[in-house]
Amino acid sequence: MQVQEEKAYDDINITPMLDLAYVLMVIFIIMCTASVQGVKVNLPKASDQPSLSKPKTVAITIGRDGKLFMDAVPVTMEELSDRLQQKKAEMPDLPVIVRGDGETQYRNIVDVLTLLGKLDITQLGLVTQKLVQ
Repeated sequence: MQVQEEKAYDDINITPMLDLAYVLMVIFIIMCTASVQGVKVNLPKASDQPSLSKPKTVAITIGRDGKLFMDAVPVTMEELSDRLQQKKAEMPDLPVIVRGDGETQYRNIVDVLTLLGKLDITQLGLVTQKLVQ
């Protein structure tokens, strides 16, 4: 039986050293890109006066029992018609949103939509809940 002599390695295995270099490079890239927050600029100060005013939206709510509310104020169908006519005279492109309870009769919502059509209110939105999947 021959005993092998221990001889020095002719090559140095650099694979572990390259792995370490790649890991350090990835960490360096991540840290450099995470620390960049943008260019510093001096932002202008806002004035106390609003420069653009949002249009006043009218919210019509139809309760479960068919009760009507205009901007959280209870109204009848006739009062709703009168108030909408007044607001339409002030602002021709009056935006209106309709919020109907899910358990109200469909007829109540159709009556409000018919009224809005008669008053020629075309800026109309129907509020719904986001569908959860």
